[in-house]
Amino acid sequence: MSDKSYILLVDDEPAFRELAGSWLSQQGFRVKSVGSVSEALEAKQIHGRPDLVLLDLSLPPHFDPQKTLLAMPEFEGCPIIIITGHAERELSLQAIAQGAWDFIAKPVDPDMLAVVVRRALAKTRLERELQRLQNTAPKHGAEVYIGLSDNAQKIRALIERIAPTDVRVLVTGPSGTGKEVISRALHDLSTRAQGPFISVHCGAIPAELLESELFGHVKGAFTGAEKDKQGLLTLADKGTLFLDEIGEMPAPMQVKLLRVLQEGTFYAVGGRTLQSIDVRIVSATNADLVELVSQNAFREDLYYRIKGVGIETQALDKRPQDIPILLQTFISDLERKHARSLALSSDALQWFRNRSWPGNVRELKNTLESVAAICVAGQITLEEINLLNFDAPATSIESSHNTSLPISREDITLEESLDVQVQKLEIRLIQHALKQSAGNKTQAAKMLGLSRQGLIKKIERYGV
Repeated sequence: MSDKSYILLVDDEPAFRELAGSWLSQQGFRVKSVGSVSEALEAKQIHGRPDLVLLDLSLPPHFDPQKTLLAMPEFEGCPIIIITGHAERELSLQAIAQGAWDFIAKPVDPDMLAVVVRRALAKTRLERELQRLQNTAPKHGAEVYIGLSDNAQKIRALIERIAPTDVRVLVTGPSGTGKEVISRALHDLSTRAQGPFISVHCGAIPAELLESELFGHVKGAFTGAEKDKQGLLTLADKGTLFLDEIGEMPAPMQVKLLRVLQEGTFYAVGGRTLQSIDVRIVSATNADLVELVSQNAFREDLYYRIKGVGIETQALDKRPQDIPILLQTFISDLERKHARSLALSSDALQWFRNRSWPGNVRELKNTLESVAAICVAGQITLEEINLLNFDAPATSIESSHNTSLPISREDITLEESLDVQVQKLEIRLIQHALKQSAGNKTQAAKMLGLSRQGLIKKIERYGV
C-alpha cells in the first residue's frame, strides 16, 4: 500500500512475529513487533497510535486470554484484529463483541491476513474521514450523519445522492436516532442551502393553532389576530420545510397540507389572496405510517405525497459499533464549545459501549455532556458516571448474565450424555438472557459473551 499504514503486531512467538512481520512489510506496511501487552503500550507511547493492532490472546506474563481482553480498551481508537488458535474461537467471538474488528486463526494464511488487514484499515480510514468531516462541518454549516455501521453508511450515501434534488423525503425510525440531523444534512448539501431551513413539530402545536402557524393569517381572521402574520410555509420559501412527527398531524391539517403539496399554493387563514411557494418538504416520524393509514388515522394520499424517498434510521442498540465514533464526535464538539480538552478513560469508554441506550443517540449525547460537565482535569472516568447515578442501568447489562439461574443437583444426571446436558444448559441460559433483555438479541449476546450472529446460530440450532 502506498499510504504506509503502521501496524503493531503483538505475539509472544518470535518466529511468528518475524514471519508475519515480513509478510506485512512486503505488502508495504510499516510493522512494529512486540511480545506482550506492556511492550505494546510502550510502543504506542513511543511510536504513536498504530493504524491497526494484531493481537494474540495468550500473552505473557499470565497467558490468560481474559486478561488480554481486559487490555483491549487501552488501544482505544485503533482497530484490533485477534490472532487466535482454533480452540479459542469462542474467545475470539467474545473479543469481537467487545469491539475487535475481526479475528484470524493460526496457522495464518498470508493472503487471508492481507485481506483482513486491508479491510480493517479501509474502515479506519472511513472513520477518520468522518471525524474530519465532523470537525470541519461547523465551519461550513453542514450537518453530517455519523456512524460506521452499514445503516449509517447507507444513509450517508442516500443523502449525497438525493440532497441536490428536490425529491420529497420521509425519514422514519425511533426517537433520538438523528432524523432532524438527516433533514438538515439534506438541506445543507442541496441547492437550497442558502435558503431557510424551517422546522415544525406537528405534535407540539395545538391543532387549532397549527393552521395559522403553517399558513399564516390576516388581520382580523380570528379573535386576537391584530395584524397580518406570515406562516412557516412562507418563511420556508426557496428553502426546506421539515415536518417533524408528521404522524401526529391532525386530520383537518392533513387535507390542507395535501393541497399545498399538489398545487404549491395556499390561502392564509382569513385571507383571499392565493399565495405560491417554492419549498422542499422533508418529513419525519417514529410512527408506522402504513399502520396509521390502515387504521384511517393518516391519509393514504398524503402518505404517498410525502413518501418520495424513504430513509430509515436504526436504534443505537442495533449499531453499537457507531458508539465510539459518536462519543468522539460529541467530545470534539464539547472541546470546541468550552475551549477545554476532554478524554474518556478506557473503563468509561467500556461503560458507554456496554450500556443500553433506549433514548438512542440523543440519550448518549446528553449523558456524555452531563458527565463531562463535572469531570476533573478533562478526564471522564467511572467516578463521574457513578456520581450522577448512571451506574445502575449499565450494571444491569454487565451483570445480567450473573442473575440467579438455579441449577440444582437434580439437574445433573448420569442417565444423559454430557453433550445432551450441556445443550440443555445452553438452551436455558439463552432463554434466560432473552428474558432478561426483553428479547433484544444484541443485549442477550453481550450477557452470554457471544457475538449477535453466534447467538442467532444457537437459537436456530436449538429452536429456541
